[in-house]
Amino acid sequence: MTTDTTTQRAAADGAEADTPPYRYGPTLAAEIERKWQDRWESEGTFHSPNPGEPGADREKTYLLDMFPYPSGAGLHVGHPLGFIGTDVLGRYLRMNGRNVLHAMGFDAFGLPAEQYAVQTGTHPRVTTEANIERYKAQLRQLGLAHDARRSVATTDVAFYRWTQWIFLQIYHAWYDERQQKARPIAELEAEFGSGARRTPDGRDWAALSSVERRRVIDSYRLAYISEAPVNWCPGLGTVLANEEVTAEGRSERGNFPVFRRNLKQWMMRITAYADRLAADLDRLDWPDSVKSMQRNWIGRSEGARVRFSVVGADASIEVFTTRPDTLFGATYMVLAPEHPLVDAITPAHWPADVDSRWTGGADTPREAVAGYRDAAARKSELDRQQEGKDKTGVFTGGYATNPVNGRPIPVFVADYVLMGYGTGAIMAVPGQDQRDWDFAAAFGLPIVRTVEPPESWQSAGGEAYVGEGPAINSANDEVSLNGLGVAEAKARITDWLVARGEGEAVVQYKLRDWLFSRQRYWGEPFPIVWDADGLPVALPESELPIELPDVDDYSPKTYDPEAADTEPEPPLSRATDWVEVELDLGDGPRRYRRETNTMPQWAGSCWYYLRYLDPDNERCFVDRDVEEYWLGKDPQRPGDPGGVDLYVGGVEHAVLHLLYARFWHKVLYDLGHVSSEEPFRRLFNQGYIQAYAYTDARGAYVPAEEVAESPDIEGPGRFTWNGQPVNREYGKMGKSLRNVVTPDEMCARFGADTFRLYEMSTGPMDVSRPWSTRDAVGSLRFLQRVWRNLVDEQTGRSRVTETDEIGPETLRALHKAIAGVHVDFVALHFNTAAAKLIELNNHLTKTYGPGSAQGVPRTVAEPLVLMLAPLAPHIAEELWSILGHEGSLAYAPFPVADERYLVAETVEYPIQVNGKVRSRITVAADAGPDTVQQAALADEKIAALLDGREPRKVIVVPGRLVNVVG
Repeated sequence: MTTDTTTQRAAADGAEADTPPYRYGPTLAAEIERKWQDRWESEGTFHSPNPGEPGADREKTYLLDMFPYPSGAGLHVGHPLGFIGTDVLGRYLRMNGRNVLHAMGFDAFGLPAEQYAVQTGTHPRVTTEANIERYKAQLRQLGLAHDARRSVATTDVAFYRWTQWIFLQIYHAWYDERQQKARPIAELEAEFGSGARRTPDGRDWAALSSVERRRVIDSYRLAYISEAPVNWCPGLGTVLANEEVTAEGRSERGNFPVFRRNLKQWMMRITAYADRLAADLDRLDWPDSVKSMQRNWIGRSEGARVRFSVVGADASIEVFTTRPDTLFGATYMVLAPEHPLVDAITPAHWPADVDSRWTGGADTPREAVAGYRDAAARKSELDRQQEGKDKTGVFTGGYATNPVNGRPIPVFVADYVLMGYGTGAIMAVPGQDQRDWDFAAAFGLPIVRTVEPPESWQSAGGEAYVGEGPAINSANDEVSLNGLGVAEAKARITDWLVARGEGEAVVQYKLRDWLFSRQRYWGEPFPIVWDADGLPVALPESELPIELPDVDDYSPKTYDPEAADTEPEPPLSRATDWVEVELDLGDGPRRYRRETNTMPQWAGSCWYYLRYLDPDNERCFVDRDVEEYWLGKDPQRPGDPGGVDLYVGGVEHAVLHLLYARFWHKVLYDLGHVSSEEPFRRLFNQGYIQAYAYTDARGAYVPAEEVAESPDIEGPGRFTWNGQPVNREYGKMGKSLRNVVTPDEMCARFGADTFRLYEMSTGPMDVSRPWSTRDAVGSLRFLQRVWRNLVDEQTGRSRVTETDEIGPETLRALHKAIAGVHVDFVALHFNTAAAKLIELNNHLTKTYGPGSAQGVPRTVAEPLVLMLAPLAPHIAEELWSILGHEGSLAYAPFPVADERYLVAETVEYPIQVNGKVRSRITVAADAGPDTVQQAALADEKIAALLDGREPRKVIVVPGRLVNVVG
């Protein structure tokens, strides 16, 4: 190293020119980090072998991070928190003999790249691939030990070919309720053909036309077309997810009106798996909070489906209720505005005695219903379900018959009932449901209590009783529920309904089938074409992949924002040369029209973890032996469902991503494509990085890094930006708050190892923690002290000695650290592991530091370096090399504690006198209570406090404290 380079480095590190030439600082750290990153890459250090390859005989561990969406903004320091955590664990496990698979990919389809393409005319693939390269560079800079050979992006044609293939497996499958599993659709056709299964209308299978047979089969498929209520936004020309709609019923992007419309969409029959998705949560090592969220989303409930005959029409309204015991209290019905029976039961004129409160001021029922439907279509589902809001609705003009008492009850349309939940209709029991009570009170409808409240229940007369109790007012000539408890009453009335053909016992779910269509360009094309009969035809596997065509306009067709009756026109529909296609699918050349919707962004994230296992396989999406090696069930653990050994990510994905991935995986398991029943056997949710943000007098956010602090000033004026006072607030780091700090900045200022160590030291992995860039200097100073203990800053050579003369205190400090760090790494307690290493290094500094006559003994230095390696791998590799080792320490054995040095020779006892600690004594670890008591009373401070008096009581808690009661 030249003097000029040394001077430049010292200047870059903010030091004087006489700084020692080999002092560890940001510039030296950058050189070391680039060196080892290049070496790891060239030597394939972190390539994890698949079965049959050298090294695969080791016990395996599959670590997985929820893979990121590569935005143009790049990473901020909050993003890699989980990535670094899994990297630390993976490095530790490799050093303990494990074959670790750890890879990183990119969830790269989606709306942001498409929006950018609309604005700039740049193809989404161009911006997406540029963003991916930026992310890769940032992640590489952090020294993450990923197997780069396994990296995938959902937008890679070679990847989404298999996404399309999996869609075809789901499309060509149906759910057999008797076997409780998915089966190939060909087996269903065979059952119909043999007569083992009856057709829906009872006709012979042979008597059905080919189109009729296809329609029957299509109605069973796990991927199917349905008229589904969706959030249609004409102003954007696309269907929106619920999360993209504000509580005011407008689009988050553009603030356009959003309407609930029934549109033909692709659906996934996830509801068929509801029971298994709920039950198998018990087999997973997941946080209880996440399991609860999934169970609540699935929403399993037992009850009865009841039919109410429509008065004067050959139709009936079906409702699902978990409380059939309250049927005698049903005094009206409510349909969702989208319910298909609304038109059929709405007459042309009002009944003669109609209550004016029921009409909404309209001259006819049809006018009232049409107006109400239009208003309801402008509201979001969230807004429609809000508790406490004023209940609105209109009378349809029709009546239905309550089956338990024969009474006609009015049928209303109201927006608090949703078509997407249950049957889209409810029987309203105001005596036992507060929403029904509020509606009944607003519209002057009867209220009948069917459950007797306890004497202790107090009501001002305006409340429903929602608790349990004996049934009242619940009897007819054939059945009486009066006096029965809820469970017994439910069973009796359900049996009565079944016997009369008025209902049946059913299990219902809040979970809805998965809406799988998007009117967007930047997504996976469906491997589907439409034939002359208007029916979908799956393309053969030989046609895959179906690649996205290039288009001039990436935006869907937009309309007048108020034009609710318009239809989506996806961008792909304008690529007429691609859409209109002639194919020979086994029955001669025919003209077809391609599906012009694309799959949602969820599709690729449902299975990416499988492709990491076998990313270059062109024969299948993953080799079965490879999948079984990495994900297979553990025969030593009864009930183990298999899956990824540890999945780390944010709790924001607790429901949808995890639920959808579990569904796809279970279908693949049923069809024999994978050996594991679940994708992720263990889940860990990391916390967030939070940071201060600052607003000026206008309330606008200012750059956090430009804010100055005056610690000696309280209140206004303590924080200033450009000399003006600003207000400080606290929240999640993000671009909108202008408080982003990037890994690039941290690596340039401190080095990647300091950034890694600081991020891991700020708190437990599962807890959100504050970010303070200036505090990272503490981690840098620790690494500098380790470096100075082991390296001569003037020569760059090792100052480690070969002596075997190591004092007992040093041996105890070393082996205590080894034992503790082992426990902490396994438990993901990286902050406490770092603290133990700091404690050990402090001991070495006092005993063998640069000012001492003797350097650090090798038998202590090497274990320190090896323990530091998972947290700060670059500096550890460099120190390992300086200590004389040629190869990487990535697979060097992690130190093992010697039990002899974990037994303390002495114990320190705090001595309390009347509850306050007054002194401390040190005694032999094996000292008995009497010896400890004598030593405590003989202590000078305690003797002085007692002043010759005998204490009333002395309590010795072995190994912990002595309590003297004077």
